[in-house]
Amino acid sequence: MSQDAQKHWTIEEFLVWQEGRPGRYEFVCGEPVKMKTGATARHDTIVLNVLAELRQRLKGHPCKAFTADYCVKTRHDQIRRPDAGVDCGVRSPSDLVAVKPVLVVEVFSPSTRDFDRAAKLVEYKAVPSIRTILYVEPNRPEVYVFERSDEADGGWLDERRVMGLDQEVAIPALGIVLPLAEIFDGIDFVPGPLLV
Repeated sequence: MSQDAQKHWTIEEFLVWQEGRPGRYEFVCGEPVKMKTGATARHDTIVLNVLAELRQRLKGHPCKAFTADYCVKTRHDQIRRPDAGVDCGVRSPSDLVAVKPVLVVEVFSPSTRDFDRAAKLVEYKAVPSIRTILYVEPNRPEVYVFERSDEADGGWLDERRVMGLDQEVAIPALGIVLPLAEIFDGIDFVPGPLLV
């Protein structure tokens, strides 16, 4: 990492720095961190399926789906890039950070599974506008759902696991459902142990 990249920056400085730079970076504790690249075809297919479903189901809706090129601010000095998400804020064409992220979606990969389930989950839950977090298991038709309560305290409900291609994930905050058959369209599942 260059000497410039080792100082603590503001989010605005980071966004200027990353513009036009090859690769994808997150911004962690005031410093840019290069993300791992090289998603598998399985991972990429699932992400594309999720984005296609979100786009289709949100047509005419003020909320818009976004890709991992768009950022979610999880702290004053932290930016994450979920695989997919939905922003319900009023956006300008030049925005780089979600204004009001309501949904974030992460597709597990072997190198990020544990971090996604621990630290990243805590960060996403701390964002007041996020109502739903989905973790997609790429090796079997399974989605882990985390939803914020509608109660006054805004706490999080117990994790829900949705399994089977005949099931669907309801996202009440957006008034939509995502069928697992669509999320996993084009994915073949091989019986056996979970590949981690």
